[in-house]
Amino acid sequence: MISVNNLSVQFTGVDLFDGVTFNIADRDRIGLVGKNGAGKSTLLKILCGRQEAETGTIIIASGQTVGYLPQEMVPDTVGTVLQETMTAFEQIDELERLQERLSTEVAERTDYESPEYERLLSRLHDVTEQISMLGGNGRQEQAEKILLGLGFKHSDFGRLVGEFSGGWQMRVELAKLLLKHPDFLLLDEPTNHLDIESIQWLENYLSTYSGAVVLVSHDRTFLDNITKRTIEITAGRIYDYKVSYSEYVVQMQERRASQMASLTNQQRQVAQIEAFIERFRYKATKSKQVQSRIKMLERMEEIKVDEVSTESIRFQFPPAPHSGKIVLEASHLGKAYGDNRVFDGVDYIVTSGSKLAFVGRNGEGKSTMAKIIVGELNDYTGNFRIGQGVQIGYYAQNQAAMLNGEKTVFETIDDAAVGDIRPKIRNILGSFLFDDDDIDKKVKVLSGGEKARLALAKLLLTPSNLLVLDEPTNHLDMDSKDVLKNALLQYKGTLIVVSHDRDFLQGLTDSLYEFRDGGVHEFKGDIFEFLEQRRLDHLKDLETVKKQQASAPQTVSQNKLNYQQSKERERELRKLRSNVEKIEKEISDLEIQIAEKEARLASGDASVAADASFYAEYQSLKDKLEERMSAWEDATIAVEEFESH
Repeated sequence: MISVNNLSVQFTGVDLFDGVTFNIADRDRIGLVGKNGAGKSTLLKILCGRQEAETGTIIIASGQTVGYLPQEMVPDTVGTVLQETMTAFEQIDELERLQERLSTEVAERTDYESPEYERLLSRLHDVTEQISMLGGNGRQEQAEKILLGLGFKHSDFGRLVGEFSGGWQMRVELAKLLLKHPDFLLLDEPTNHLDIESIQWLENYLSTYSGAVVLVSHDRTFLDNITKRTIEITAGRIYDYKVSYSEYVVQMQERRASQMASLTNQQRQVAQIEAFIERFRYKATKSKQVQSRIKMLERMEEIKVDEVSTESIRFQFPPAPHSGKIVLEASHLGKAYGDNRVFDGVDYIVTSGSKLAFVGRNGEGKSTMAKIIVGELNDYTGNFRIGQGVQIGYYAQNQAAMLNGEKTVFETIDDAAVGDIRPKIRNILGSFLFDDDDIDKKVKVLSGGEKARLALAKLLLTPSNLLVLDEPTNHLDMDSKDVLKNALLQYKGTLIVVSHDRDFLQGLTDSLYEFRDGGVHEFKGDIFEFLEQRRLDHLKDLETVKKQQASAPQTVSQNKLNYQQSKERERELRKLRSNVEKIEKEISDLEIQIAEKEARLASGDASVAADASFYAEYQSLKDKLEERMSAWEDATIAVEEFESH
């Protein structure tokens, strides 16, 4: 158990936390959520002892351990991948050295009946038991299993850690942390450096982890698949929900709607009481009633509504210029780095308006292909052609890091802007949440999220009909990712996106190119359909092995058929339920907009009464709500009918 009591932290004069209290139980699965800058990473650092609070206490039960993976770090290693990973067992190594010393002493002594000899045997037994509990046996096997799960190959184990990129080095740190098996596992954006396969492996690992897990992540699917409790940090306070992330979003909206409704009712009640007091203040026959209502007002506790930040980036991509039917064409395309052949013999044609996702394990060539497309790499084999009239907009995986740190925010955009767009620079920056105080800041002092927003803003300066985006959601919070996804859904040009974020990809693309085993394989469909098919393919491989071993083809084939039919039914049901959730979100948004209109009507604002367009918009929203409610009923019935058959 970790007990957090009355925690308070200030940052630049603002309360990050103010009197926060909560507990973390031994088997909890907690997602920490909140806007960028709300204090999620700070809270993790305090929990693991890397930062201190101004007030409050953190109490950890005696003997329990805490493990922490930060968002970014610079590992100090000189050994190979396996050697560095095995350092996770340093505690066991020390215990084994102690075990050896005790065993030697036991063998050399002859005072078998003495109390000292008994104590020595007891100590040796305790140390042996402790080694066993910490997983002393099969250490290398454990290390290799976790490294493979995180995406390393057997051939990587003997390579120096320094040969790998920062993202792969972070995987080694994650492997070490998992092997230490702390009682409380604190992970700050652990999926930032993982591909989809590794993320799925980590989900399965954490789902059965014997200790507590506390996560900070902007990956909705990852949070939903692991967490069963969500702690929201907002305006220095926390709200504790005993549900997963998606359920939290619904309950949070309901809580705030309830607060607003309660506040509105209270304000109406106060207005009525004040009107009564004002009307009968000077009438002697009503003096008792007036005094009673005055005291009622004094006793009334003011209902407070949580301050909700409505700030969100807002933008749309410039209209896509016309291009030819064929946008990209590759024939027998190959690329190698020295002796490492990344892919070979790749053929594909991308037509105008296509929406593609590049997926696959890291290191299989997704970013390499993106660089070939945008012209950053030319030393490939085979043929590659860009179609007529194609204008490319490119967001590199390290785009934010490529910004000139010595330039200001304004200079970064001003240097790239040309023509009619230049007078609109301040408006563009404002759309990406850079106000007048921010535009003179140097890029080097910006946070990762701010740099990502600035890099996206640069992308809008030149119209393009082919967008190539390599991991565009890194460092973006969930709201910003939603805005980016919505802008891409409205984009009329051709889209190629490299991403490991399943929620972001869902519904965004119509085809996927999987980079695997030196080739590129096209899949028509959605990301979750693709992952389902990959599982089925894996199952087929397993069934083939069983068939060969058991010589029972009829039974195996029938089992496989039943499994496929079951999975197909699950997929169809998921689509129907997803449609219901989508409509419910639309209904919620419409109800909020209608409530805002009605609040203005109730305010008595004279400008509203004279504004014909206001009433037209109000009626349009109500009509849309009625239509969506009807659609929701149909969608709900469809789910019920499907489940009943």
